[in-house]
Amino acid sequence: MTSFPPPFPIGSSLAELCQELKTIGAHTREAGPWKSGALSKIATHGGLAGWINKNDGGTEASEKEIMEFLIAVASHCLTTALALTQWASAVRILSRASPETRARFLPQLVTGQQFTTVGISQLTTSQRHFDRPVLVATHTNNKWSLNGRCPWVTGADSVDTLVTGAISVDARKTKATPHFFILETKSSGVKIAPAMELLALTGSRTSSIELEHVSPAAEIASKSESGPQTGGLGTTALAIGSTRAALAILEQESLQRDQLKPIFAELRKEVTVIESMLFQFAEKGIDTQDRNLLRQRANTLVTRTSQAALTASKGAGFVKGHPAEHLIRESMFYLVWSCPQSVTESLLCNFAGLENQTSIPSTNQLKD
Repeated sequence: MTSFPPPFPIGSSLAELCQELKTIGAHTREAGPWKSGALSKIATHGGLAGWINKNDGGTEASEKEIMEFLIAVASHCLTTALALTQWASAVRILSRASPETRARFLPQLVTGQQFTTVGISQLTTSQRHFDRPVLVATHTNNKWSLNGRCPWVTGADSVDTLVTGAISVDARKTKATPHFFILETKSSGVKIAPAMELLALTGSRTSSIELEHVSPAAEIASKSESGPQTGGLGTTALAIGSTRAALAILEQESLQRDQLKPIFAELRKEVTVIESMLFQFAEKGIDTQDRNLLRQRANTLVTRTSQAALTASKGAGFVKGHPAEHLIRESMFYLVWSCPQSVTESLLCNFAGLENQTSIPSTNQLKD
């Protein structure tokens, strides 16, 4: 009898999984990885278990293995990779919950019997756009009640649970404190908006969720982190995966045109350096500034490489359905996805040909 979960996919088992994801890629991009079965395939191969501690029924993959996994998945289907990062973010937060809460939810998340996602942009990148808390938590009679909105939720209409964060204001209204919760999406008071039509990744089923007097299933302990950490590197891993997908097109075109070979070689060299640094940071940890610098370079590279792939594909690449066509649209995603202010400012300055204090370092600077 085969035990579950199987070992975390690496090497040939990861390659086999990615081929399965590629086969259903078109369906996933349209309907989402929940409906297409992409996330279920990852669960069956043991891919979801890697993010979960062994004590909670997972296989606890190393950070480097997780980065390699995300790169591989993103290079074959970015929609699936995005959904996976949101699932993983929810699970990482859920890992701080009480033993009872973890026992209630994690076993079904490991197997893919249920799916979860995260909705915390109201506490992070979206926070600067609002002058007051978007989602408020009120504590009365030993119970929490959530009221407000989660502006950006991947898979909102396709998951069973949502891990989110809300602001609680004390009685004197002098101190605002973030709290984290897990709630069931079918709970009373949960209203899910229709999925947005996006420039790309519409299959991510992204929309907003309104909460009105919602009782969460459980509170999750807040955690204050400082010093080197690996959180947030997944965004760079996905950018590397998309870059490698574009490079595959460029390499194929270079077989017919020798003048493309030095262009392909230079871009491949650059992504290899960034990938090497990502693995190094995954193993040793990274502070916020270095993480953002690495992401700036990865975001810029995926845009340039996708443009090169489209240019090399000529008119055929401009036809809807061509691999270069959907890759060029997907590359735009990295310009807006959960970008810290320093990353956004650097990208804008780069577009305008300006320099700023957070400009992207050269490859040699990154090595140093």
